[in-house]
Amino acid sequence: MSSPRPGRRAAPKESRWAKVRVTRGGGQPNGKRVADRKPRRGAEEASASTAPFVDPVDSVAAPYEVPEVIGAVEVPLVTSPPPEDPGPRADVLDVAGLDGVGGSDFPLTDEPAPPEVVDAPLLPVPESVQQPVGPPLGRSWRVLGGAAVVLLAGCVALALAALHIGPGWLDGAGAVAVLTTYTWALMARTGGRQVVFTVLALAIGVITVAEGGDVLRSGAAVMTCVVSGVLAVVLTVPARTFVGVVREVVIATAVASVGAFATVGFEPVASTVRFEYITLALGFAFIFSLVWRFGAGLHGLGTRGRVTLLVGTVLLAGSLLYAEMLRRYGVEQVVDPTNAAVDWSRDHLGAFPNPIMTLLGVPALAWGVHMRARRRQGWWVCAFGAAATLPVAQTLVNWDTSYVEAGLQQVYGVGLGLLVGYGVIRLDLRLTGQRGRRARAVEAEHAVRPEPSRFSSL
Repeated sequence: MSSPRPGRRAAPKESRWAKVRVTRGGGQPNGKRVADRKPRRGAEEASASTAPFVDPVDSVAAPYEVPEVIGAVEVPLVTSPPPEDPGPRADVLDVAGLDGVGGSDFPLTDEPAPPEVVDAPLLPVPESVQQPVGPPLGRSWRVLGGAAVVLLAGCVALALAALHIGPGWLDGAGAVAVLTTYTWALMARTGGRQVVFTVLALAIGVITVAEGGDVLRSGAAVMTCVVSGVLAVVLTVPARTFVGVVREVVIATAVASVGAFATVGFEPVASTVRFEYITLALGFAFIFSLVWRFGAGLHGLGTRGRVTLLVGTVLLAGSLLYAEMLRRYGVEQVVDPTNAAVDWSRDHLGAFPNPIMTLLGVPALAWGVHMRARRRQGWWVCAFGAAATLPVAQTLVNWDTSYVEAGLQQVYGVGLGLLVGYGVIRLDLRLTGQRGRRARAVEAEHAVRPEPSRFSSL
């Protein structure tokens, strides 16, 4: 008998009651064979009282066979070779409770052990593979191409209407095409119900153009302005360098500019000041509800993010309140110099930049897309970029502003805002990042926070 091993129990001494057999009616027990019965052909004679237990692992004469008679229990032949590891096994059965058997382990399966799995070395994943690529807008490039054709047709119709070329219904048709396309793109980008809201926007646009009521025209214009301003913000992608920041700000401004032509295409009749306040309120409510999901709530902001959110809110509310108080209750000593500066800028430069766009909207959008390449909380900063895109979409509602002046106003606002944004980005990198040109280059190279592409759902 082999020596005991760790995890196995040696066969105990035979009990003196092992030879006692109790049968019913003089027959042998059900399911057992008497030890002194003649074994099958090819097996050696073994006595129930003297046959030792032979471990299949330690068997030398027949390493792939197990003795047929052990004590008073017959065990079927096992054809599979035992595992090489002599340690404890989990796939065995302890039959210590059977009569005449002290503690024997029998394998329950005749299948060979599975081959050893060797872990393959980890290979570096390219940066292009690490970026998550979601489904394209509308989950089909054909749908995306069709939407682009509809948008281009709407832009052509609005351009012809602005130049007073063609029939009078071109501005309404172009506004409906842009509103429908922008609504579809916004829902696809933010994961909303594309078909429902696209059909709803198309129905509102067609009814507005067909009926022509003042309330319908003003409501459709407000809707177009809000959708254009929000879409211009969410359509941006993270930018690692300042060149990429400039690209994203220009794209957002272009998207909002097309929305400005569509907004005025519905010919709203509301007051300019009231229209601006309503669109700003609705636009910021919409963008903050989206950013709440994109930025994972307020718990991931951190101290700097909370300070940024508080400062941006105070600056936005303070600037609007100050402008309204100056317009209503301003004294001549304060209002006159401001009006003089605005008049001088319009006479010599052609336009005066929007203060909210220059001091808050464009810097926030520039800093936000730069921060999104590094931290998710950059979405909260991008939310204040609506202070740049919404005023762009509102520009043409003021009938005293010409197309040339509106374009120059946007150019001046974007240019000055990018200068302010560059200063904010450099200050942020100096306070939180590495100093030196090489360190900043290395930091920009490793700023690869994954985010879906421009034409994929967030």
